[in-house]
This record gives sequence, C-alpha cells and structure tokens, in this order.
Amino acid sequence: MSWSSSELCRAVSAVVPPLTAAAHKGQAGRVGVVGGSLEYTGAPYFAGISALRVGADLVHVFCQREAGVPLKSFSPELMVHPVLDGTDPLGEIEEQLGRLHVIVAGPGLGRRPTIFSTLSHVLQAARDRHLLLILDADALFYLNDNFDTLQGYPNTLLTPNRVELARLYRSVMQTELKAEQVKAEHVQKLAKRLGVTVACKGAVDVIASGDIVVTCDLPGSPRRCGGQGDLLSGAAATFFYWAFGTAAASKEPPALPPSVLAAWAACALTRTAAVSAFGVHGRSTLTTDILKYLPKAFTTLFPDAK
Repeated sequence: MSWSSSELCRAVSAVVPPLTAAAHKGQAGRVGVVGGSLEYTGAPYFAGISALRVGADLVHVFCQREAGVPLKSFSPELMVHPVLDGTDPLGEIEEQLGRLHVIVAGPGLGRRPTIFSTLSHVLQAARDRHLLLILDADALFYLNDNFDTLQGYPNTLLTPNRVELARLYRSVMQTELKAEQVKAEHVQKLAKRLGVTVACKGAVDVIASGDIVVTCDLPGSPRRCGGQGDLLSGAAATFFYWAFGTAAASKEPPALPPSVLAAWAACALTRTAAVSAFGVHGRSTLTTDILKYLPKAFTTLFPDAK
C-alpha cells in the first residue's frame, strides 16, 4: 500500500495526544539524549530542544563533562547530566532510565572507545527496560562494528544520511556500496537484515521496516547547514512515543509501525520548518533559525491534532 502525504499527515495527527488540563507532567513523553562532548555541544542541544518543541514534557541529556556547562547555558529547559566519562556513568544513567520513554543516542557523542563502551551498556540497559531507541550520528558509527547490539530489537529507529547508510550497509551486508549508489532497496534490505526501522535522509527520505517502505518527498531547503539531522532525531523521539502509545492502547494493529510513522513525521516536520527558515534567511540560514519554525511547521502539517 502506498501512502500520500495527506494521508500520512492525518495518521500522525491521530497519534498526537490532546492538550488537556487533566494531563500530568511527563505524560506527553520523557526523552533521554545520550551525546555531547568537548567538540560537539550543539548536536545534543538541537535533539533535546526539538523533542520539547514537538511536545515532549521532559528531556534529560547525558553528556561528557566538558559539554555540561555549555549545554546548561544553552537552555534551562534541558536537564543535563555530565556523566558519560565519569567514574560510574552507568550507575548514574540507570537511575534515570526507568523514568524515560525514549533514548536518542549519538548526537555529538564522539568516538572515543571508552564512550562507545559506555554506549554499549546503555543500549543494553535500555533494551532490558523495553525503551524506544533512536540512533543517529556517532551511534551509527558505533553500530558499524557492533550492529548485533540492536539486531532484532524492533523498537529501534536508525536515522542515517546516505553516507552513514552506505557505511553501515557495507558492514552488515558485507557488500560494497557507495553513498551515491544508495537506493530504496538498500534501505529496505538493511532494515530487514537488522530487524529495525531505517530512515535514510536524502533528496527524498526513505523509511523502511520489514516489507513497508514509505518516502517523504515534501519540499526541503537547499541550505545544508549542520544540525538539521539532530532536529529530526529529537522530533522523531516525541512522535515515536506518541505513536507507540497509541498503538499499544488500540485493539487493532496500526496501519503503519509506530517507528515508521514517527520517522515520516520527523522528516516532514524538519523539511517544512527548513523551507520556512530558508524563505526568510536564505543562504545564511542556520539550524537555530530552523528551530524557530518547528511550531509553525507542526500546525501546518498536522492541523487536525488537538
């Protein structure tokens, strides 16, 4: 079955929880972002703040010590835990895992072996607690040699760009593939082999899970400044929790897996916000500009959400 953009927008609107005074703090989603290092502090900020802008209630960021102060200064909305390179990172992180619904791993994480070791334990602990998982950026690089960590865990969404997709494909499939050769069939083969959902970002975003392939070809911005993928992964976290909760509460199986619906929603939202920002700022558009247009993009795409 093929899905039009209007049909997908309606499907997304149906999983958005209504705004009501009866709701309690945390009910609309509690997200954990695992990332942030000396070199990269913007990425976890963008992921965390976009999750909040879409509608999550609480976001915790687990970062390295050097990233703690910058992240705390970026926003008072994020709860920042500079523990990834501490003496007992797992102990401190596991205290929070039981309170979370979704983990976004990778934005600004860095590639130090010690951090990757901690990431491995965090992912396993998240699986043990049946949390929803989104892996992007450096967490995808980690998967190149450790893809068995998440293989067969269906509540996983990977959000690679074409270069990251090709790299992971070569590792998993043991077949040569260049970024410019990536097609929808490669995305689907990788998703099937790993037993997860893969959303490959490109001129047209391709989202695959099992036999299902959905594309997002809404207009995007020609400005390719860094950080837009972090907005997407954070937005996907909130949508993932909402779609998963709606599916769990329904007596009927969903028409699309929650991970697929969440990925499409995040792709569409990021593209639409980027177009609006580019219309104002043009060549000078930054991801901080795009962030400002997420609310407008949300109401444009999902007007039926209550």
